[in-house]
Amino acid sequence: MRNPDIIYGPVITEKSVAEQQKGVYTFKVDKRATKTQIKSEIERQFGVKVLNVNTLNTKSKARRMGRYAGKTKTYKKAMVTLAQGSSIEM
Repeated sequence: MRNPDIIYGPVITEKSVAEQQKGVYTFKVDKRATKTQIKSEIERQFGVKVLNVNTLNTKSKARRMGRYAGKTKTYKKAMVTLAQGSSIEM
């Protein structure tokens, strides 16, 4: 897997925006990406120092649209902690 294809984009929620004040940024990433690949790609793309990477695989949720039932897509989420003084413009 090529590194530029790892990061899909930021996850913008109330919780993730609040965490940005503490230097923790949340990204949607490829399911096959490892923590070391995510760390090196964030450092390369944004020019920041990454201290820690936590990942989780989200679960699908049941959703309905009228009589049609389905599920949301699952994805891998990475919470990246940056070094003191580093930040990423969103």
